[in-house]
Amino acid sequence: MIRSHYERDYREEYDNYQGTEKQKKNRASRNAARNEMKKKGKAKKGDGKDVSHKDNNPKNNSSSNLTMESKKTNRSRKT
Repeated sequence: MIRSHYERDYREEYDNYQGTEKQKKNRASRNAARNEMKKKGKAKKGDGKDVSHKDNNPKNNSSSNLTMESKKTNRSRKT
């Protein structure tokens, strides 16, 4: 289906990418990393920060691989 650049089909995006088993597992792992940082007192709701995986592997949640970064810094990192 051809769409203008202003229209997004969120259902299609979810079905084709976000809803895949691999991405669900990655998301669950990122959520687990955030929860671990909350337990350690390094993160809190609304702090404007992301948990950064130093090796860019969302499944590697070892404490030596996790740091807190601003959303801008974490999401602009190129792999």
